[in-house]
Amino acid sequence: MNGGDEVVAASADPPLPLEWRFSQVFGERSAGEEVQEVDIISAIEFDNSGNHLATGDRGGRVVLFERTDTNNSSGTRRELEEDDYPLRHPEFRYKTEFQSHDPEFDYLKSLEIEEKINKIRWCQTANGALFLLSTNDKTIKFWKVQDKKIKKICDMNSDPSRTIGNGTVASSSNSNITSSCLVNGGVSEVNNSSCTDFSLPPGGISSLRLPVVVTSHESSPMARCRRVYAHAHDYHINSISNNSDGETFISADDLRINLWNLEISNQSFNIVDVKPAKMEDLSEVITSAEFHPTHCNMLAYSSSKGSIRLIDLRQSALCDSHSKLFEEPEQAGPKSFFTEIIASVSDIKFAKEGRYLLSRDYMTLKLWDINMDAGPVATFQVHEYLKPKLCDLYENDSIFDKFECCISGNGLRAATGSYSNLFRVFGVAPGSTETATLEASRNPMRRHVPIPSRPSRTLSSITRVVSRGSESPGVDGNTNALDYTTKLLHLAWHPNENSIACAAANSLYMYYA
Repeated sequence: MNGGDEVVAASADPPLPLEWRFSQVFGERSAGEEVQEVDIISAIEFDNSGNHLATGDRGGRVVLFERTDTNNSSGTRRELEEDDYPLRHPEFRYKTEFQSHDPEFDYLKSLEIEEKINKIRWCQTANGALFLLSTNDKTIKFWKVQDKKIKKICDMNSDPSRTIGNGTVASSSNSNITSSCLVNGGVSEVNNSSCTDFSLPPGGISSLRLPVVVTSHESSPMARCRRVYAHAHDYHINSISNNSDGETFISADDLRINLWNLEISNQSFNIVDVKPAKMEDLSEVITSAEFHPTHCNMLAYSSSKGSIRLIDLRQSALCDSHSKLFEEPEQAGPKSFFTEIIASVSDIKFAKEGRYLLSRDYMTLKLWDINMDAGPVATFQVHEYLKPKLCDLYENDSIFDKFECCISGNGLRAATGSYSNLFRVFGVAPGSTETATLEASRNPMRRHVPIPSRPSRTLSSITRVVSRGSESPGVDGNTNALDYTTKLLHLAWHPNENSIACAAANSLYMYYA
């Protein structure tokens, strides 16, 4: 339950700040180009190896990218440095895409179910095939993506170049002409027109030869839906998470968390239910849920009141009680109308070894140690300068935006998004003062303003509380310069390298350090 001793806790000296550079962009908009609603990216996820990246959009499509730079450079790192060969950064290319979800209509509830992809999670690979889960508001699907050999049809009995009359194909009885191969059974336009008015040549055809299907050396990725997990949620699904056992996963909506077996699509087990007997007594909802990365019996879920609960599946079939509760100590002084709204946790992520947990609420990013439930280990201010504008943010519904967060594979840094297509990177190692503000563009540092960080405040010898990232006046601190319509909600950190993929509307930007 303690998790591994990650670099966060073990590092003696804080690492040096990283210098971020632009790597790639997919789907970049030209100046003045209007973005279609269905093309806006709504989910991003790296697989465990980091060699594949998946994105989902509001049109229900899933797009896969694969890494291409793994075998491009030969020799050891030292040899490459001696040859003054620049070390390559991660490079990806488009692999395939498929329509995961379509719009549906629930006739019993008179409810339209949109096709938007809410979450994507990679599963374990097998036999060279990729497996992943994708979900919209109501339905989860299990997909298999595998390279298939392309089949072509060759050795036809007709010659498209020889026609008679009104375009019908002419062929002698002893014709032995091989037409060009047609991919996947396709027929040329000439044959399409002739098939509607086909006449036999004089004397007929003495022998009938069927087309020969030939498997070429080329391959193409094909996606196939293996299972559909439906009709288990009354409310919108906000999270799915794979278990480390490779056999089960969870799905969470506002009031319930269900446990599924990947092989069984018609049955799930309800393991968390926060729905009260009377709906008027409802005080909080589930906002995110995540399995522990190494302990298959543990998971965490967050709530709209800013708390995070850690539960152990070994305690009971229905986990009404939690093993640990993580929440910010209640602040003294008056509370405003917006206090509970901005406290709602929009996303949680476990660090790779499972000891630390990252959470994002509207204003801050918090790091928690699952061994200490007195309070967060560190708190990072994402956009403190928005506090005077909370009323305006409430009027335009921006205060309800759900920003995601991610943590690096070595546990030294965390990242989250903001407005004006900005995202922020914080050093979370003890003693680190690293804070970077970057823009999702080809020049990520153009909006960067050096931001002094507050000194850490030690509450005790056990708990280390840090508050960093509070903005000083500048480009980012000028709320008039912020564009609330361009928000960077979704981003993912490469599991093994300092590389970040983030979504700005319909564009996928990638950066490395």
